[in-house]
Amino acid sequence: MFDVRCSTFDVRLLICSMLDVHLLIFAKQLSAYVATPLSSSQNKIGNDMKEIDARGLACPAPVLETKAAVEEVNPDVIKVIVDNEASKQNICRFLKSQNFDTNVQKDGNDFHVIGKREAGISSKDSTQESVKTHTKKIMVMLATDRMGYGDDELGLKLMISYIKTLNEMGPELWRLVFVNNGVKLTIEGSEVLPVLKDYENQGLHILVCGTCLTHFDLLDQKQVGETTNMLDIVTAMQLADKVISI
Repeated sequence: MFDVRCSTFDVRLLICSMLDVHLLIFAKQLSAYVATPLSSSQNKIGNDMKEIDARGLACPAPVLETKAAVEEVNPDVIKVIVDNEASKQNICRFLKSQNFDTNVQKDGNDFHVIGKREAGISSKDSTQESVKTHTKKIMVMLATDRMGYGDDELGLKLMISYIKTLNEMGPELWRLVFVNNGVKLTIEGSEVLPVLKDYENQGLHILVCGTCLTHFDLLDQKQVGETTNMLDIVTAMQLADKVISI
């Protein structure tokens, strides 16, 4: 009969041998796992180009969809297709505010806005504002090119006088926003155009509704301010300490 008795040393040697075998198997499995390439879905995390077709969407839907994609997907590259000049300008400005380098390609009546993330910067970085001494922020929104009702000629004179006097608010005048008929004050031939350009040169941020300019077919005639959208206007209202609407 086979003698199964063994010394303590023999048992220890047997256990060590078994452990060596298991470790060797594990090492081979780990090596094979590390050498296996990532699947296509894994490879594209953080590197995909997000594409949005915003053609036919009314303002501010193209910007809102772009904003959602940047915040939720955080792509390195994003492509937004729009079918009008105002939306193109709005998308470009938004992407630049999120630290994307932008490039626009014209394709028939469509604009392909391509944004590429600047190296080492995420969308969260762009939302971090430096701490500054708080100055009261006043936003003035002009929805007409005349002040009051009754006599249009008098209303125009009052509006011109009002805009020329806005400078008396000093540094508290933070945003000047033109919507509806008010956008006509920013185009060629406007009597207050030199005043508005002077304000802009002094650092005042002037926003002009792109939908309104398009409605009146005045987009190409705008001479001052940034073409904007309702998202920018609502955001400005939220940030302002006081909103004056005319």
